[in-house]
Amino acid sequence: MSRIVSIFVCLLLVAPVVSARGEKDKPVQEVELDEHAVYTVPVSSGRITTISFPGPISAIDAALVTTDSKHAGLFQISHTPGAYFFSCKSLGKDARTNVNVRWNNKTYVIELEDSAHPVLSLIFRYRRDSGRQSAGLGPAVLLGLLDKAKAYPLLKDSHPEALEHVDYLSYADKPRVMDFDDFEVRTEQVFRFDLQDTLVFQILLRNKTGKEIRYLPQSLAIRIGEHVYPSSISDASGVMPPKTDSPAFFAVTGTPSGGRNDLSVKNDFTVLVTRGDATAHETVEPPLLPENEDGYRK
Repeated sequence: MSRIVSIFVCLLLVAPVVSARGEKDKPVQEVELDEHAVYTVPVSSGRITTISFPGPISAIDAALVTTDSKHAGLFQISHTPGAYFFSCKSLGKDARTNVNVRWNNKTYVIELEDSAHPVLSLIFRYRRDSGRQSAGLGPAVLLGLLDKAKAYPLLKDSHPEALEHVDYLSYADKPRVMDFDDFEVRTEQVFRFDLQDTLVFQILLRNKTGKEIRYLPQSLAIRIGEHVYPSSISDASGVMPPKTDSPAFFAVTGTPSGGRNDLSVKNDFTVLVTRGDATAHETVEPPLLPENEDGYRK
């Protein structure tokens, strides 16, 4: 009986290994993300291997590695906080170790091994079937997510079980403010509902002028780098009264192509607004300006 159990355990440990070995003609490779797999990546001492993720890496834990070749270690790793990638190379013949990468609240296990035939670039991509969880969310479900975000403080105190798989980030201590000349957008809170692959944003629109400003609620969107994600639903009036702060909520679900976005609440988001008044009908983006003591940009 014990022998059967031992064989079963070995099968569990061996089955989910994903290897890039044996593809010497492919120094650049792509693999699908799977937190239940172990990825074996060949690296060498004479070449640099760069491993890329779809978003910012939050943490890297590793054994027998160094960030400086002057110190002892079997491998050298280089990573800049907030970067989507890290680079590595071997420092010892036949060396082998594991690197655990924390990304989007999940841990991915990478096993580095010294090899004469290294992979030079390994690109992790979303799983092909990963869009199924967020596809087809109807208005009722999205409205429910907006309501849950609005009731977050109450649910946290009274019904914390309702907030499973929900990430939250508040900008109360350091507001993120975007200046659009005659109005400002202040991001106050961001919520991520992982099962629905949906981010909910609570923002405040401040009209700095003495005239009413109109915008299109359905066109609220976010930009991260070069990628733009349109809103899937919004709860916004479309009007900024003169010299007034107007609250608004909107959600972003999946990607424009229908897959999962798997975006973390810690991303550097820029909120996009489309004007809807008689003098302008275009999407505007804020310039990068320093913040004043109140958290608003000058």
